[in-house]
Amino acid sequence: MDFYSLSTVLLVILITCLLAKYTRMKLEKAKLPPGPTPLPIIGTLYKINLNNVVHSLMELHKTYGDIFTIYEGHRPCVVLCGYKTIKETLIDKAEEFSGRAYYAGYHDYTKGDEIICGNGEKWKELRRFSQMTLANFGMGKRSIEERIKEEAGYLIELLRNKKGSPIDPKHQLHCSVSNVICSVMFGKRFEYQDEEFQNLIHCLQESFKTMSSAWGIIYNTYPGFMKYIPGPHKKLMKNYTLITDLIQKRVENNIKSLDSNNPRDFIDCFLIKIEKEEKKNSIYYNHTTLLMNTMSLIIAGTETVGNTLCYVFLLLLKHPNVAEKVYQEIDNVIGCRTPNYEDRLKMPYTEAFIHEVQRFADVAPLALPHELTKDTQIRNYKFREGTVFIPLLTSVHYEETQFNNPKHFNPNNFLDENGKFKKNNALISFSAGKRICPGISLAVMEIFLYVTTMLQNFTIKSHVSPEHISIAPVGVGLAHIPPNYEICFLPRSGSKE
Repeated sequence: MDFYSLSTVLLVILITCLLAKYTRMKLEKAKLPPGPTPLPIIGTLYKINLNNVVHSLMELHKTYGDIFTIYEGHRPCVVLCGYKTIKETLIDKAEEFSGRAYYAGYHDYTKGDEIICGNGEKWKELRRFSQMTLANFGMGKRSIEERIKEEAGYLIELLRNKKGSPIDPKHQLHCSVSNVICSVMFGKRFEYQDEEFQNLIHCLQESFKTMSSAWGIIYNTYPGFMKYIPGPHKKLMKNYTLITDLIQKRVENNIKSLDSNNPRDFIDCFLIKIEKEEKKNSIYYNHTTLLMNTMSLIIAGTETVGNTLCYVFLLLLKHPNVAEKVYQEIDNVIGCRTPNYEDRLKMPYTEAFIHEVQRFADVAPLALPHELTKDTQIRNYKFREGTVFIPLLTSVHYEETQFNNPKHFNPNNFLDENGKFKKNNALISFSAGKRICPGISLAVMEIFLYVTTMLQNFTIKSHVSPEHISIAPVGVGLAHIPPNYEICFLPRSGSKE
């Protein structure tokens, strides 16, 4: 067969395959919720602004309602919008919606051997172990709260040395909060200038920025194809490798001095668990799951809290009237002593402010995709096991039926008519249901203690007037990446030197 004939045959086969796949896609679409018409190969990608996928999905939400279907290439994904819908699915049918759909940007490295992209009994067992271990460290000789206070103290010292000069706080904040989770994982903190630590922070920030860019979206849509295409997405696996190499060194050191009766950190606890489970031939506890779960907890414990704190100070600069009320409450309740987590019970405005930052900044606008673990009916739709769902958390945080004038920043969203703190279940910044962030208690405590400790010690200033301060994120996808900005931390009179 000559080259021309071979090319013709191959072209016919390709077109036939595309038509068959497109026909199957059309048949599937008839059984799924409404949505834009998918096209061969690109699905509904033509409807998505790759630089602001969240805005595109919110626009489709306006057109198609609370439950609609998009196509990532040929894969249908059902988007869930609004608090009522999220409650009906992730919360009321938590077990059915507990599966994790394939997410190439992370699963391609971890293979599901951890608590972010894992599934089934392995995921459940590793999640139980991780939560229990974190909780036990919170009740040990040196509690989680003490670790946070100590790390906040190091950050205060670093900022004092800046002597009020303008800085972009993003790097310092991420280093500090990462040290908290690292102290639990590794048993000790890093010096901020430590080269390994700097590489870790760089890998974390670069990976989140990539996953929230057009490159990340395309990679997750066409992972098989994008593996062969050069671009920033190629750094993802390199970054994960650098992180696990660092963890591997810590594991090797821990093995040499392991005392099964006196675990020093998360790695020790996992190594002890491996020893116990070896006798049972467990497939859940091994060297690989140790590395992958340690990495997952470090990632989860750094980026969300770090980005939230970046927005805390940005929004305080943007709204000086709000900052004044927070300062006043800190002075009245805490004064010059070290803040405690229990202080929040007497600080309704500060609590409301922090919750409003979480709602308004919306640092995790999209939950990672869920996958049905069994056939389920939601409203008038019957979904088969394996159906992929994308919870659009932004649609809840900006829902007018849940929050007053949600496009505007207003701590009163979390205060009642008497000025007392008012919980709102529609705040789901750590997701909801069985896949809610396992470190939520740690994160909430960190945010409160960092905010109160830093504002107790510093007056914050900007050379930019509030009306000209931009709060627009520089990346919108998996995360809302906060913009770069400069802030001056000026020591307050009466604060601890």
